Amino acid sequence: MKLKKLHYTVEDGIAVVQLDYPKNLNAIDEEMADELLYVVQAAEADESVKVVVFKGSPRAFSAGGDIGYFYQLIKAGGDVNMDGLIGKVGKVTDGLKKMSKMVIASVSGAAAGAGASLALTADFIICSENAKFIMAFVNLGLVPDTGGSYLLVKQLGPKRAMDICATGRPVSAQEAKDLGIVYRIVPNEDLDGETMKFAKKLASGPIISYKNIKRQIYAAAFAEYQHYLENIEVPCQRECARTKDFAEGVCAFMEKRRPHFTGQ
Repeated sequence: MKLKKLHYTVEDGIAVVQLDYPKNLNAIDEEMADELLYVVQAAEADESVKVVVFKGSPRAFSAGGDIGYFYQLIKAGGDVNMDGLIGKVGKVTDGLKKMSKMVIASVSGAAAGAGASLALTADFIICSENAKFIMAFVNLGLVPDTGGSYLLVKQLGPKRAMDICATGRPVSAQEAKDLGIVYRIVPNEDLDGETMKFAKKLASGPIISYKNIKRQIYAAAFAEYQHYLENIEVPCQRECARTKDFAEGVCAFMEKRRPHFTGQ
């Protein structure tokens, strides 16, 4: 596959996936979702790959969904059907949780919406001091997708997950570290170097042990993940995407005003 919105390189046993769609701050649309699924499968199949690193740009890891695209559809009077997109990004996150290689998310700036969920999928998050994690779905009248609610409940429990998902508030790098979401915070200028240093350490470690630790943790904590993605997440998002509140949330975001939700 010719990659248009990602860069994928492999060197010294480390696969680096860089989200590169600066026009929309690395927003994940169907094209990027296809590319993400491709590189996840390629990294898993490549015996030379021992560790996978995901990174964005200094300004943003990923802004989430392509809200501008949704806005165009809504203004044209069309329906927004996200089933295909959600199905693809769900396969990406499930593939990463099942992956036999360690996965690191290197986060600078905003990781919002699906971008936050993608980062949460990693086995380790190393972030810069300016990083923030935002489950921004609710601000558009949506629910977290890309596994976001499930991953937060598993990591933080239902009460803290409810706080983050239902308020859509930004979670700073330090709060994320205190909550146990983030493995390490480093100065902004040191993020790339420190991420690769840790990746090299993992790549030189007991790879078979790592693979089987991941298998154990997936079986213990994520055995129902695929079922959740297909039978809970997709139907919930489908219902929300059909509402007037979703249309209002998208329009308010693009028009830089506060949304007026009506519960319809």
